[in-house]
Amino acid sequence: MKVINLINIKTIINIMSILDAHKLKTLGLAVIQTEAQAVAALANRINESFVKACEYMLNCKGRIVVLGMGKSGHIAGKIAATLASTGSPAFFVHPGEASHGDLGMITAQDVVLALSNSGETEEILVILPLIKRLKVPLISLTGNPFSTLAQTATVNIDVSVEKEACPLGLAPTASTTATLVMGDALAVALLQVKGFSADDFARSHPGGRLGRRLLLKVNDIMHTDSAIPSVPMAATIRDAVIEMTRKGLGVTAIVNSAKHVIGIFTDGDLRRTLDKLIDLHNTQIIEVMTAQGKTITPDCLAVEALTLMQTYKITVLLVVDEQQQLQGVLHLHDILRAGVV
Repeated sequence: MKVINLINIKTIINIMSILDAHKLKTLGLAVIQTEAQAVAALANRINESFVKACEYMLNCKGRIVVLGMGKSGHIAGKIAATLASTGSPAFFVHPGEASHGDLGMITAQDVVLALSNSGETEEILVILPLIKRLKVPLISLTGNPFSTLAQTATVNIDVSVEKEACPLGLAPTASTTATLVMGDALAVALLQVKGFSADDFARSHPGGRLGRRLLLKVNDIMHTDSAIPSVPMAATIRDAVIEMTRKGLGVTAIVNSAKHVIGIFTDGDLRRTLDKLIDLHNTQIIEVMTAQGKTITPDCLAVEALTLMQTYKITVLLVVDEQQQLQGVLHLHDILRAGVV
């Protein structure tokens, strides 16, 4: 009897667990559907007000100052960051701090972008007269086009939503998502019109992988001067092996008297040489080297060097100038350490 009861209890627990999992999935899906509908509704808001807002920001000689309180403040900070990283200088100002001195960060050359779902955020309304006194364009993103902020703004963009994803209708969810998406729409529209390129993006993100891939050049990471492994044409295989060992790159360049590269000798070449039972002490390196070898110029991007290495299945490139004079050596490990990959 106890065994049967135990089995029944386990069955009930399993059924409850399945029901709970189903309920959680249903709730999560409902949130996504609600927010997706809110975003889809924004398509009709890409109208004349959107165009005017873009024009004010395009003509801005200063910076775009983004304001927002609470959850809108978090969204405002992200929008400011997106604008700044895509060619539209911008920064976030906390409205509460603005009325205590930070309003001095706004100049007559700027454009103000204010976010408020209600359009009645007290901290923003307090500073509206001061913003108007500066005679700067005020763009608002509100959920109420008839609010004080919307009516005061030079241009208002409607980001209202039918309902929040929060079942209580209290926590900003769909409304913050809609505002964020509209901010992205503004930033990307400005990016396209300005002709902002991948190179421009990389310059604002030098620490990111994209920045390194688009900005880092071979001469930034190659081995130079005394760190370059090289031997003259008259050197023996033994001399080349000693140089390879000393410099620790598994390779040495062979150069003539004018420092022009005439060949390369790698640890792979060494293994093949040993198989032939060649006299390492008396045989000149030019007899076993790989003539010329793969080279690259110092001003090439590091990512180009990586592509070359992958194509030819090699790990080292000699770096030469236009006259084929040796300038450096680049190893795959240098590219990896630089974070290009």
